[in-house]
Amino acid sequence: MFVALAAFWVLPAQSAQLVRVGAAHFPPYTIRPENGADTGLLPELVAALNRLQSDYQFVLVPTSIPRRFGDFKDGRTDMAIFENPDWGWKDIPHTTVDMGLEDAEIFVAQSEPGRQQSYFADLTGKRLALFSGYHYEFANFNADPKFLAQNYNATLTYSHDSNLLMVLRGRADIALVTRSYLSDYLLRNQKVSSELLVSQRIDQIYHHYAILRPTAPITGDAFSKLLQGLRDNGELLKIFDPYKIAVVPVSQH
Repeated sequence: MFVALAAFWVLPAQSAQLVRVGAAHFPPYTIRPENGADTGLLPELVAALNRLQSDYQFVLVPTSIPRRFGDFKDGRTDMAIFENPDWGWKDIPHTTVDMGLEDAEIFVAQSEPGRQQSYFADLTGKRLALFSGYHYEFANFNADPKFLAQNYNATLTYSHDSNLLMVLRGRADIALVTRSYLSDYLLRNQKVSSELLVSQRIDQIYHHYAILRPTAPITGDAFSKLLQGLRDNGELLKIFDPYKIAVVPVSQH
């Protein structure tokens, strides 16, 4: 009887449901997860979710921008965070949770005498530096590398730093970067801020969602409540505000 009671009391500490979150290189949200270093905003968010409660244990599973769909479909991950249903998820069964976070994709060119915001109005004939695998609104969200190279004279890399260096060195005319990343980049490279012209034109607003597998250990409603908890205790603002990622009202369905 004593042993049975002891087992009963131990049970709650072991009953946390494991939720596997896909971590693909998407700076500043996730930075090189395959290296095993928990850097970026996703690890910060996961740590905050785990501190908030004990029903679920969120863990990061390294994946990649192109591989994340297969990992999700095959059940290697339960959830993708900082996503948008328009980014290739339409034919994959899922539940969508509005995270109430907004970032933006902006254009950056070299600053030159006389160069104005009108420079960003027409991309025709300009050499673009893009992040491989990203879905851009100006290209109707077509992420195919051949399409982008042929139609937009695009060079694709896996590094925003590389793309900005291409602009600074005159090897590309315009780079597209997330506002959050540029904010962090200029803090790290203050000397070059005067050399860059940042667009007022926005390619797209990133309204972030979580994408959950239908059989994930956590429901969309339960995850929404956890995010609301982080919103209420100020953790969301603390994590995302330094990167100019807006904490906005959540859409009600």
